[in-house]
Amino acid sequence: MVKKTIKISVPQLVISLILVAGLFAGGGFWLAKNDSPKSETSQVQKENAEDLTAVYQLYQTIQQNYYDDVDKETLVQGALKGMTEALDDPYSTYLDATGSAALNESLADSFEGIGATLILQEEWPAIAQTPIKETPAAKAGLKVEDRITAVDGDTTKGLSLDEVVAKIRGEKGTEVTLTIQRGQDTFDVAVTRDVIPVETVHGQLDETNETVGYVQITTFGTGTAKELKETIKDLRKAGAKSFILDVRQNPGGLLETVQEMASMFLDDGKVIVQFEDSQGARTKTVASSELDGGFKVTEPVVVLVDGNSASAAEIFAAALKESANRPVIGTKTFGKGTMQQVADLDEDSELKLTVAKWLTPKGTWVNEKGLAPTIEADYPSFAYLTPISRSANYQLGDRGQEIDYLNQFLAALDYPTSGDSFNEATQAALKEIQAKNNLPVTGTLDGETADAIELALNASLKGQDFAYQKGIEELTN
Repeated sequence: MVKKTIKISVPQLVISLILVAGLFAGGGFWLAKNDSPKSETSQVQKENAEDLTAVYQLYQTIQQNYYDDVDKETLVQGALKGMTEALDDPYSTYLDATGSAALNESLADSFEGIGATLILQEEWPAIAQTPIKETPAAKAGLKVEDRITAVDGDTTKGLSLDEVVAKIRGEKGTEVTLTIQRGQDTFDVAVTRDVIPVETVHGQLDETNETVGYVQITTFGTGTAKELKETIKDLRKAGAKSFILDVRQNPGGLLETVQEMASMFLDDGKVIVQFEDSQGARTKTVASSELDGGFKVTEPVVVLVDGNSASAAEIFAAALKESANRPVIGTKTFGKGTMQQVADLDEDSELKLTVAKWLTPKGTWVNEKGLAPTIEADYPSFAYLTPISRSANYQLGDRGQEIDYLNQFLAALDYPTSGDSFNEATQAALKEIQAKNNLPVTGTLDGETADAIELALNASLKGQDFAYQKGIEELTN
């Protein structure tokens, strides 16, 4: 069987597990489809059987001779995973029941869970960013860099993120107990799961140029095209005459969605994206009223991109750059130019397989190279610093990489700090920050002080979003 909901994929280490795959030219690649005559089919099956003889012999040998009990299903699952891993393609993978369930939920309009974003730190899952207000994670008081060492008493060390996510997710109203390590403290937190809405488009008027509408697109999910239309309509009513479309940090999404959205900004007949299969044959998708329902955005627009704009986000930016001559502003994109298709293998498992390249309207393959912006602009370098560690209370005399990061943060706030030593300048800067934020003036780095530093930097960044500022200049000039 070939899965009908097909997406474009890029790995993303988040609780919603944005693991998606791509549809080829609207019709799909029919995996395992074979229209050859029976005699030829039989010959292919015979050759395949001969190729797999060694696999079967190994399976039998293990079953008959291994010193301990062997779970047959575990052997089969291992063989299936090993076959896709042998492709050495990070986007092709065998998905067991857990991975398949995560994939099928990944781009829905909502999911049931706790609403936290996860990353892996030294083989442990940890909270990657401040939980959104009113989500179960926020209500439970979870914070950035909280390490989740166990879920319902089961250790999480060494597990993949999708395995941890599968343990944390569950039906609305049910409870999950997370064991949290925060600095030197370890404690349990009971979190009641709820429905987490997934809003993928956010819009507002620029604060100083109220004829410019700012539209952030965080992914290309099932409801994103509808959200974009409604956002554009609302901004038009509010007075917007032009738009900034921000796909920075956007990891990708559904191909059918990005095609519909790109079509809104292109004249009918203009190329959105091209595809090339393993034989070099090319097809293309063009803008049309069939795709966008006749909804067009004819106002001036610019697109913001960065190094984490990937896959569908790159398709969107390339379409507007090459087929609509719209400025693309920012830094070179991620460079993910392949497409994956998902096929059901049985009731619980799926195969996500790279099946084609996608190319820009002019035929460029951006894979591992990225899409170059029309105009280069970026945040200042401190925007990309590693988050301040909260694993210990650092103080005068401490040294190391974590102190170097801390001093870089403080320097970005105009304090005279540098190097990997917690010295008097570091201490003085922390005391001043603590006093400004009504915190105990200790001159040591604790969690609350780290929060205050990061909040100050976030506020500073708002005035130093040079890509956004360049976009305003392009639209208002």
